[in-house]
Amino acid sequence: MKNKILLLSAALMLVVASCKDEKNSTDVAQNGEPATYKGAGLSDEYDAKIDEIVSKMTLEEKIGMLHGYSMFTNQGVERLGIPETYMADGPLGVREELERMSWAPANRTDDFATFYPAGGGLSATWNQEMAATFGRSIGEETRARGKDILLAPAFNIIRTPLGGRTYEYMTEDPFLNKSLVVPYIVSFQKQDAAVCIKHYAANNQETNRGTVDVQMDERTLREIYLPAFEAAIVDAKAYSVMGAYNKFRGDYLCENPYMLQTILRDEWGFKGIVISDWNAVHTTKKALEAGTDLEMGTDKPSFSEFYFANPLLKAVKAGEVSEAEVDKHVKRILKLLFNVKAMGDDTASRVKGSISTEAHFKDVYDIAAESVVLLKNSENMLPLKTDGLKSVAIIGPNATQKHAQGGFGAGVKTKHEVTPLEAFKAKLPKGVTINYAQGYKTEFKPKKEMKFGEVTQEAKETVTDLDPKMVAEAVAAAKKSDVAILLVGANRDYETEASDRTDLSLPFGQEGLIKAVKAANPKTIVIFVAGAPYDINNVVSANSSVVWSWYNGSEGGNALADVVLGKVNPSGKLPWTMPKKLSDSPAHATNSFPGGAVEEYKEGILVGYRWFDTKNIEPLYPFGYGLSYTTFEFANAKTDKKDYAANETITVTVDVKNTGKADGKEVVQLYSSIGKSKVQRANKELKGFSKVAVKAGGSQQVTIKVPVKELAYYDVTSKKWVVEPGTYTFKLGSSSRDIKGEVSVTVK
Repeated sequence: MKNKILLLSAALMLVVASCKDEKNSTDVAQNGEPATYKGAGLSDEYDAKIDEIVSKMTLEEKIGMLHGYSMFTNQGVERLGIPETYMADGPLGVREELERMSWAPANRTDDFATFYPAGGGLSATWNQEMAATFGRSIGEETRARGKDILLAPAFNIIRTPLGGRTYEYMTEDPFLNKSLVVPYIVSFQKQDAAVCIKHYAANNQETNRGTVDVQMDERTLREIYLPAFEAAIVDAKAYSVMGAYNKFRGDYLCENPYMLQTILRDEWGFKGIVISDWNAVHTTKKALEAGTDLEMGTDKPSFSEFYFANPLLKAVKAGEVSEAEVDKHVKRILKLLFNVKAMGDDTASRVKGSISTEAHFKDVYDIAAESVVLLKNSENMLPLKTDGLKSVAIIGPNATQKHAQGGFGAGVKTKHEVTPLEAFKAKLPKGVTINYAQGYKTEFKPKKEMKFGEVTQEAKETVTDLDPKMVAEAVAAAKKSDVAILLVGANRDYETEASDRTDLSLPFGQEGLIKAVKAANPKTIVIFVAGAPYDINNVVSANSSVVWSWYNGSEGGNALADVVLGKVNPSGKLPWTMPKKLSDSPAHATNSFPGGAVEEYKEGILVGYRWFDTKNIEPLYPFGYGLSYTTFEFANAKTDKKDYAANETITVTVDVKNTGKADGKEVVQLYSSIGKSKVQRANKELKGFSKVAVKAGGSQQVTIKVPVKELAYYDVTSKKWVVEPGTYTFKLGSSSRDIKGEVSVTVK
């Protein structure tokens, strides 16, 4: 049985759901190979109707559609059947309703939603099926809340481990990013709602994000920072794009004709709408003509003062901006509204959706269960054996911390979030005594009042002094227990939009607590709940069992407990590199973060593991790393041919054998290297992966297809992608450093 048959049932459901529209189908190969996710894109069938509607609109009505008319809508035109466009934040789930004219919660009772895993958790699954599940599920919730556009997914490249939104963004690798983003978008938009992919583009830090001018060479832009956006537009057909806060090569992203017109529309064929990030527009004529369609959240006393409101009306009347230019943007918004069935003859058939259902909680559980990463298990304490177990100490704030809300930015109001302590209480045998202690406080000292748009590094300072009484309580709990489980790490107040961290230190003085608990009970299991890398060198060296979990949604506690207790065999893999020290990371090794008025990406294409592997710097844990309760061997790596032309696809197969005693899942990662190149190349680049389930003692053949065009580099002289002829080596492994097999091919 070929690899990835696990995807078959989900893919078939997607095919059935979209069989009315062949373009919108998810193709399933007859031999059981994985689904190919392709979006339908915005249909042009409504264009004549749209032209008719626009011809009847006044200039004031047109302009009302191009700017915020409340916190999360534009203005509709009731007499012509044009509704407001309803938007909601949503990387972690559909955000609660706010008051129409302010950021204050509306305090409604009908806006509870499911809390989905943050981007770090989803990407740690290394599973396209889980990404499709995520998109479909959150799309259903978006519709149940009556929204047209969800401001998600967010997938800027993780350039620095200090990034405040590392927990929310996905990975440090453009191939992994696009492989997960495409199924998410395709599955989401089948729910008659639009994604708004963000933040386009080169928005890789929170420090000075509203003013920083990002400078990088064209090859770096094309190979690292744009591929996931391009795939989201070209393959998944995303309906909307969010323009980022920062500048790029001198122009703000929301008034950047090169990014919004030359690349996005002329090269990629984007038909949808560009929505500004909230308060990211700075001009009227320049921003509109560059390609921004809808201005949101600008910090003005009233919505009528937005750049695309009264100032635009005056500019048109003065002849500075043509009415035809205004019409172009209005038509784009109407095209989106027709396509999601928000207006027109198909509104009755629009997906109604569902929200906070058991089915959606199951979706969250499935994603979370595949995301947990086993970092170390040198004494095989995991899975925790409960036979004869009499007592367990559960220690640390993340045993009880809820992560649905917190920090600066979008959270989720949910009635359902299972904490690890609740899960362990429910899942441990009834006779086991649980001794709980908090251990340390998660407190902050504010450095200054934070205001929207004023983003600086280290906006608040953590309290690092441990409370001796709390430590004593934790030590006492550990001493009187058979096993101690430490739930430490960070939270969404510490990792947050609007602030980058200043270093990799574990916050709140927790390293001292971990050391004290380990001394009190040698049988200590350390579980980190966090979204970004930290300096855990000392913790790893002193402890034999270390687990990494994420802000993993409504069922995160249950998924984590099931991994610890062995109901689930961990299969998560790190979506970023964990350095031994900050200065090893490329943006810091080159002294190019956080920059000042200008931020030059001096590391170029060598982002993440590309830097570590090319420079031969040993990380604490490499990209793609993650252990299992079983072991795997790779054998018989081969390709279907030895020589390939530039327009062909290389088929790589490898046998994966489960050599342990537990059923498990392994991620086969395929990295490419070229022997000699005209240009600088990374030591290896991810070009394929496959997650496969293998029974204990069993074997599965994994198939990974690599289009030869994926081996190309971007040639800045010709402004084209170039596949160099020569010998390419495919390295197959379970991380970027753990290579278990190689096979070489020749590209003519």
